[in-house]
Amino acid sequence: MIGALTERPAVSILVYHQVGDFKAMRRHRANYCDRRRFTRQMALLARLGYRVLDLDTALDCLAGAQAAPARAVVLTFDDGYENFAQQALPVLQDHGFPATVYAISGWLGRRAEWFAAEPDRPIPDLMSAQRLREVHAAGITIGSHTASHTRLHRASRLVLRQELRDSKAALEDILGDEVRHLSYPYNSFDRATVHAAARAGYASATTCLRGLATVADHPLALPRLAISFGDRLLAYWWRLLIAPACAPALVQWRRHLADEPGHFRPLGADTGYGGPESSQDALPANERDQNPMPLSNESRTS
Repeated sequence: MIGALTERPAVSILVYHQVGDFKAMRRHRANYCDRRRFTRQMALLARLGYRVLDLDTALDCLAGAQAAPARAVVLTFDDGYENFAQQALPVLQDHGFPATVYAISGWLGRRAEWFAAEPDRPIPDLMSAQRLREVHAAGITIGSHTASHTRLHRASRLVLRQELRDSKAALEDILGDEVRHLSYPYNSFDRATVHAAARAGYASATTCLRGLATVADHPLALPRLAISFGDRLLAYWWRLLIAPACAPALVQWRRHLADEPGHFRPLGADTGYGGPESSQDALPANERDQNPMPLSNESRTS
């Protein structure tokens, strides 16, 4: 039954970016979702009885603190675009769905200027501090997407600490509430990043590693499923119904972080395994970040 509980919890953490009206595109499709398709996707979740959880509840389910629904979904939105408030939030409210928005503390009220690295790519607005407060008051969880949308696996220890701690503190000052969740920009993280996120006090951090979140994951390296501009309703439903195969990088990171403190269910250290030094090292060579400019792409969206 859809409403049944499971003793082997798995959560589909979906990642969106922008929601709105967009021209057809070939590149960066995971950065966009047509507003009409988003409306139909949310209606499908409601009609089929999926349980849309907030991140804190999902963490409790994965940690065994409460029973997990058999079909659990978490909705996340990276970057904090203004079109979330205009297009996505009303739909979520219609269904009573919770969601998490990851905001860039140093870019509030600005435009996403990293888009300007590619000519002719529209540059969207980001939510202001006031808009972020309004969204939070509407029941949306606000998480951090760092202070300046930087690639964390390249950062010095000082910059890494500032990006994670300063963004958390700034957002907490704006919201008057604790910020417990983090998303790594560009899927850029390494083991030092995970350690820094733990020291900064985050309860979770999400990646763009493909797969369902399970007890095999560390809460500071949670996988997600990217929703793309071209996803039709049948493909969306199929993605939720049939557990997607874990990306090879996710398998490696699960083993690499198995002995880290705070794991949902420690799997035991695999001392004979040479784990990846960063999220980039776990990717095939042709998918690694070869460009120092902050470019987004489908495999490692912002």
